[in-house]
Amino acid sequence: MKRLFILLFLSSVSFVAIGQKVKRYDLHVKDTLVNYTGKTKPGIAINGQIPAPILEFTEGDIAEIHVHNHMHHETSLHWHGLILPNEMDGVPYLTTAPVKPHSEAVYRFPIVQNGTYWYHSHTMLQEQSGMYGAFIIHKKEPSRVREKVVLLSDWSDENPHQIERSLHQATDWYAIKKNATQNYFQAIKEGHFSTKLENEWKRMMAMDVSDVYYEKFLVNGNLSESVSDLKPGEEIRLRVINGSASTYFWLQFSGGKMKVVASDGADVVPVAVDRLIVGVSESYDIIVTIPEKGSYEFSATSEDRTGSVSLWLGEGSQKAMKPMERLKYFEGMKMMNEMMTVSGKMNDMGMNMSLQQMDMNAVMYPEITGSYSEEKNKKVEENHHNHAETPEEDKVTLNYNMLQSVSKSKLPDVPFREFTFELTGNMNRYVWTMDNKTISETDKILIKKGENVRIILKNNSMMRHPMHLHGHFFRIVNEHGDYSPLKNVMDIMPMETNVIEFHASENYGDWYFHCHILYHMMSGMGKIFSYENSPVNPELGDPKKALRKVYADDRRFYLGAEIGLESNSSDGEIRYSNTRWMLQTEWHVGFKKEYGYENELRFGRLLGKNQFWMPYVGWDFRYRPGGGHETNLFNQASTKDQRSVFSMGVQYTMPWFIVADARIDSDAKIRFGFSRDDIPVTERLRLRGMWNTDKEWTVGAKYIMTKYWSLSTHYDSDMNWGAGITFQY
Repeated sequence: MKRLFILLFLSSVSFVAIGQKVKRYDLHVKDTLVNYTGKTKPGIAINGQIPAPILEFTEGDIAEIHVHNHMHHETSLHWHGLILPNEMDGVPYLTTAPVKPHSEAVYRFPIVQNGTYWYHSHTMLQEQSGMYGAFIIHKKEPSRVREKVVLLSDWSDENPHQIERSLHQATDWYAIKKNATQNYFQAIKEGHFSTKLENEWKRMMAMDVSDVYYEKFLVNGNLSESVSDLKPGEEIRLRVINGSASTYFWLQFSGGKMKVVASDGADVVPVAVDRLIVGVSESYDIIVTIPEKGSYEFSATSEDRTGSVSLWLGEGSQKAMKPMERLKYFEGMKMMNEMMTVSGKMNDMGMNMSLQQMDMNAVMYPEITGSYSEEKNKKVEENHHNHAETPEEDKVTLNYNMLQSVSKSKLPDVPFREFTFELTGNMNRYVWTMDNKTISETDKILIKKGENVRIILKNNSMMRHPMHLHGHFFRIVNEHGDYSPLKNVMDIMPMETNVIEFHASENYGDWYFHCHILYHMMSGMGKIFSYENSPVNPELGDPKKALRKVYADDRRFYLGAEIGLESNSSDGEIRYSNTRWMLQTEWHVGFKKEYGYENELRFGRLLGKNQFWMPYVGWDFRYRPGGGHETNLFNQASTKDQRSVFSMGVQYTMPWFIVADARIDSDAKIRFGFSRDDIPVTERLRLRGMWNTDKEWTVGAKYIMTKYWSLSTHYDSDMNWGAGITFQY
């Protein structure tokens, strides 16, 4: 151990000296096979299980954790929420050397706090594959209340790297799986045709509250669990951890109110609520009381309401929660239309939004807007408990302003250094940034030991973000002032502005501050706080090379393709792109000699926060035997049938996602064009069209069968009509 961390304030997280007890765990990391959905799929297990084993300590212990990597690729473990030496934090190449294949690493650090925490891989997308587990630190005084760890997670049979690639290709397959495409047919059916038109006029993607479709949600690695030996009147403390990669969960209890007593490991003044949402990577300690004989449901429902898991508490007949119905997406779309301008900027709408006090998504909740299905309600009542149901308008939903630290959290009386960060994003290309820059595009943020740091966060994106700071607790500044709650994760909703503060109590090191939605983090949504004059960590080798590996995550290029094989021709496109750059090729190859063939290649730079602009350079080659002598709309001799030229131009995404293209080639020929792909007519039917000043035009349609292929047809002004199959990747 190179040094001992001293916790300077955090009175709700106990001060301890070095403990006398060393507690050792050996964790064996192996590739494995799992079956949650009826299909056998690869995962990553620790000690043969998903989730990983619960690690339990008592404040004052010294943790000694041996990680044995039996895989053919490197790994890491981050101890989420723990105050520890920087080199033990577990972010590969930033704070800690990765655990190389078939090798062992030892993490050793003092336990200087208590509470509910967790640990997970910080290498690539391994967390999504099963590398996560609970990390529980007990107080020195034993608790007299029974406890149960409730570790929530999400599972997809799809390879996480394919999920990540697909998100960057703007696929709507996940929306199809969730019945959330918000197509024009559905818009007309629900009386929201004008809402859909305005939504696309403002160049906004379909409304959603989550990015990925998950086949299953899990509680402690299971589809459901139970604790049956609980008697009426008995209390149980649920240590709830959201260990999912990208899912928020609504928590409810059919036996009455829940008492929240801690958040992210730090104690709070108990507050009774009917429901709360737990953000990705957050934890809450919740005490519930079994009201009478029966088995009561503690339910966790995904925010997009595609699934839920249950923990049954008590013995007897099951007393189920009323299920949460499908979201009313068009109501959310209507609200976002009011919040967004056509230029892509967010209106403040004259409201002071902060601390989860105004849930803009509430317009989509059927239980609040009064459209709960009578049929489903009747069905639930047949198996519902007799406990008095709280009227919907009287139900209490937890927000951050209700949390109060049990003791003063006021920072030391020293100068503040203040930063303002804007959370920004582009759903169409899945670019998530802070101040419109990825982590690789910004310098480290220097701070000094002993000063206070204030961060003003403004969420100007359409998604909520759980922002996590490594190695520190921060205060979420709320109405409780000196008793504002301590956390290490803050969920910030769209349009909100929140203030967090922390004391720079560490001696050295780089500390990651990032969105904890796994795929947002991987796309670059984060910052690095670096203590001035920090020594070089010798375990990382060359610091410049190590940092380049950290930055490589958001610089990665992703391959996408659409290849049509129809009766008249093959039309296709291949894209190879990252956050800012795109290499793109399009072709049309006729299956009749007189149709000829053509190809256009572009290499462009995407500009602006919303990336509406892409200047490019390119090459255009085409040949069609017997092409006529025509003129374009500018009375220039057309070379559309015989040319091999270099070009330069610019593409601009207009309202309704119409892409305008203006270019000039090396023969001084000018061409303008307009195109639109993927017009969502129904859930699976898409239309497309193209026209340019060379008097070329195309219209087409496809019916999506699976994620990777569609039935398609199109008419081309040069190659006539055709039908067949289109493959998409």
